[in-house]
Amino acid sequence: MRRVLWDRRGITPVLSNILLMAIAVAGMSIAITATYVITTNLRETMGERFIIEDVWFKDGEIAMYLRNTGKMPIKVAAVYVNHTAQSFTSLQLDVDSHGWLSVAYSWISDSSYQIRVVTSRGTQIVDYYRSPA
Repeated sequence: MRRVLWDRRGITPVLSNILLMAIAVAGMSIAITATYVITTNLRETMGERFIIEDVWFKDGEIAMYLRNTGKMPIKVAAVYVNHTAQSFTSLQLDVDSHGWLSVAYSWISDSSYQIRVVTSRGTQIVDYYRSPA
């Protein structure tokens, strides 16, 4: 009977199989979590769409009328005029909503301006607009 208790030849394969299963489960858990995080962020970014419907050049500012046409709410994170960051009023748009975005800028008559609007998820719209004469 003592010989059976001291015989450890069967313990090593059992422990190695248990260790291998634990490593496989941990690896798959990490892979599933990473896939979930990546696809959630991708889905949010792909569902984010907006358009600039109108641009008005007013005294000391440029006002833009934005409409959220996507499936995710948006928040404007930055506005660039001619590749230079500008100060602007904060704007958040829910799904199917719209609003005005005012950018403090001293513009010159009859000039072209490249305006880039960037959201917090990185979606951006870039276009050229001409100020009135």
